[in-house]
Amino acid sequence: MAKRETASANRRMEIISAAIEVFAETGYYRATTMQVAKRAGISQPYIFRFFATKEELLLAALEVSWQRIADAFRQVIATTPSSQLEQVLIEAYEDIMHANRSEILLQMQAQTIPEESIRVAMQSGVRDIRRIVLEAFENGGVANPVEKTKLFIAKGMLCNISMALDMPELMGE
Repeated sequence: MAKRETASANRRMEIISAAIEVFAETGYYRATTMQVAKRAGISQPYIFRFFATKEELLLAALEVSWQRIADAFRQVIATTPSSQLEQVLIEAYEDIMHANRSEILLQMQAQTIPEESIRVAMQSGVRDIRRIVLEAFENGGVANPVEKTKLFIAKGMLCNISMALDMPELMGE
């Protein structure tokens, strides 16, 4: 039975990964579950074994993308001296942006989707990242941790725009 559960969890993640790519490329409203199924190499009805609606699939995709950032930040915080914390967090985020570009584009698009459940998921993701960074700055003795956190989040958003528009000059590069 454990093999079946593992296979099911793997298939679920394959569908989420395909959805992230399709949503990022096409946009949530224009994307179809048929496109996601084709990308995942499965039939469209099979998606609905895991996700009741396209919105539920988007919510799962957003959860994966926020969790990746949170996990990376927690790992950095656990292994980095406070004097290097901000720089190593920036580097971790840059790594995520390069390795998981579609997830960042998905988050950027989701910021504009008015459906309440999606808005709540985005608020939750941003709040979680803010809390993780703020606590790390406070615990690390960083001066003005609230302001530093605000600037850190703002710079991250600017990084997203820079990447999406292919404008590295926004980052001073």
